[in-house]
Amino acid sequence: MPLKRLTKKLIPKKDRLEHQRLTSLVNSMADAVIAVDEDVRVVLYNAAALNTLDVNTIKAGTHLGKLFHPQDKNNHPTDVTKLVQAVKMPTASRDLRLKYQDGSLISLYLSIAPVRLGYGERGQHGYVLLIRDISREKSLEEERDEFISVVSHELRTPITIAEGNISNAKFIAAKSGDMAAINKALDEAHEQVLFLADMINDLSTLSRAERGKLKIEVEPIDVHELVSELVSSYQPEAKAKGLTITSKVDDNVGKLSSSRLYVQEILQNFITNAIKYTEKGSVTITAGLTTKGVCFKIKDSGIGISKSDQERVFDKFFRSEDYRTRKVNGTGLGLYVTVKLTRLVHAEMDLESELNHGSTFIIVIPNLQ
Repeated sequence: MPLKRLTKKLIPKKDRLEHQRLTSLVNSMADAVIAVDEDVRVVLYNAAALNTLDVNTIKAGTHLGKLFHPQDKNNHPTDVTKLVQAVKMPTASRDLRLKYQDGSLISLYLSIAPVRLGYGERGQHGYVLLIRDISREKSLEEERDEFISVVSHELRTPITIAEGNISNAKFIAAKSGDMAAINKALDEAHEQVLFLADMINDLSTLSRAERGKLKIEVEPIDVHELVSELVSSYQPEAKAKGLTITSKVDDNVGKLSSSRLYVQEILQNFITNAIKYTEKGSVTITAGLTTKGVCFKIKDSGIGISKSDQERVFDKFFRSEDYRTRKVNGTGLGLYVTVKLTRLVHAEMDLESELNHGSTFIIVIPNLQ
């Protein structure tokens, strides 16, 4: 019975018009609105209330407790009658949830206000409830809190290590002047500072990507030249670990029309990961034409990725519990940022990997107009 009329004989024409306007206004609201009497039985409701409570109709006089079964943040049932009747002044909550019959759960904003439901001095007292689905808002809040917590933790460790090594270098300089020990401490501190710089760069790129601030500047990219430059720039890093880095680009691959900046960053992230998690063997970069564009593959002979980790490897801040991964510095942001960039250039990405048998990251980048 979405917001029905009161008896015409009891309501002056002017008040009747006001009531009709109010009825139209409330029915047009996206939020669920339910008015109940002092016994918490439904008097009025709007169409949105049917959607929120997941019912087809509501009979006048139905006790709200039969329709609305909220839970607290610990998923314990909440007594609606006590919840409503305890309200003496307008109040609101963001900590309730509602579980539907299919098992899905939504977060609720619930506002309860004591009101006079009728006209005149003898008007019936009751309450008006406004209910809104805030699942997305709560999800974003939880993600933000988790993000802040993880970033704080990830920043604290390198800062502590860098500070400790610098203090140690100062102590050695004052006591013995052992330059070898001083240089070792400073090298370790420098390594942590570089790690912090990488994290800040990743966070900056991630922030701009998630706010939609990254812009694509399409230009022709010579694929042979790009791959050759990547091999040359990563040769010293690979050599330092005793790895070989090679490339193979099909002769018929000409130029790719896309963002050179983002294509290069995507490939760099994959190559960096390949070198980082490969103890011996090689890293190979290949490029070939497909019907969708240019297919790049970065293959390594590294530690590989387990089936369970493959499902989460592109998640924000994810790092495998594998001890071989943990002993290497990493922010857990590189591949997540890469996903954001691939979407920006409308690319498709895939992963083939087997634990202890290396990984192959596949990225197909289309030509953009």
